Amino acid sequence: MSKSYTVSQIAQAVSGQVRGEGGRTITGISSVEAAGPDQVTWVAKEGLVKKAAQTRAGAVLIPWQWADHLAFGATAILVERPEHAIIRVLAMFEEPAAVSPGIHPTAVIDPTASLGGNVSVGPHAVVGPRATIGDDTILQAGVFVGEASRIGNRCVLWPNVVVRERCVIGNRVIIHPNATIGADGFGYEFIDGRHVKVPQIGNVVIEDDVEIGANTCIDRAKFGSTTVRAGAKIDNLVQIAHNVEIGPGVVLAALVGIAGSAKIGAFSVLGGKVGVGDHCRIGSQVQVGACSCVPTGVVPDKAAIAGILAYDARQWKRGQIAIRRLPELLEQVKELARRVAELESTKNDRTGS
Repeated sequence: MSKSYTVSQIAQAVSGQVRGEGGRTITGISSVEAAGPDQVTWVAKEGLVKKAAQTRAGAVLIPWQWADHLAFGATAILVERPEHAIIRVLAMFEEPAAVSPGIHPTAVIDPTASLGGNVSVGPHAVVGPRATIGDDTILQAGVFVGEASRIGNRCVLWPNVVVRERCVIGNRVIIHPNATIGADGFGYEFIDGRHVKVPQIGNVVIEDDVEIGANTCIDRAKFGSTTVRAGAKIDNLVQIAHNVEIGPGVVLAALVGIAGSAKIGAFSVLGGKVGVGDHCRIGSQVQVGACSCVPTGVVPDKAAIAGILAYDARQWKRGQIAIRRLPELLEQVKELARRVAELESTKNDRTGS
């Protein structure tokens, strides 16, 4: 990292208070264990305080409430929430990728396309007929924007992103390398002994402040729109099928797969490798554990669910009924064991053994 700040400058940026050497120069960020004298670290959990006592860090972001119990010699920056403050510090040291302003000579821009002010288009990027690119948006090398697609202001599309025809991208959207927006939905009907492709004539609508990870695919709708609402955060290698609706603020971890026409409610979180069946309805603020399978039905708001199935569906349903009865059956087994013990004791008393 080429940037540097004093401890006092960092404290001011995070609305913190310095305990120690405010003039010390900080040139980077690292973990409690690995940080050196010119780096800042943070402690957000009480269990890490002992590690902080041995840290070599030049400064430690730490909660106010621990100020009277500091048991280490490093300079402290007292803040309300270290895990929030470190986000601001990371932004201070961030060095955005260099982008050449304007249109690269190898880019292909259709004459009917409309580009806003201060747009950057990288090498070999393609902007199709009647496409619209908003102000201050960056299209990195190899980006493809299809016919009549619209991309809002201050977006960043990293190399080789594909936005197919008629898709709509909001403002301040970040799409990481090799993601595809608007590929055909996976729709076939088995007719006369073969799979017949169902035309996918809809589009994808991505609202403001969404971030989409590398190699993620969001399929266009059969009709209407596949929709990702404002503020959703989608990790790498996620598959979102046709006509899915992702609610505002939803978080999808890597390798999540969501089948067609499913709906995910606002601010729900799906862990890695979660599978969601077609037409499934997941409510708002739901937490789904990693590797879970949500095959069908409705999940109520604020539920926390986990689990997976991989055997005959009829057996699974019977098993689920049995599982629900396990607490009752366990009590019955305990009672039977107690009665057997009493009978054995009575029998032994009668036989004198």
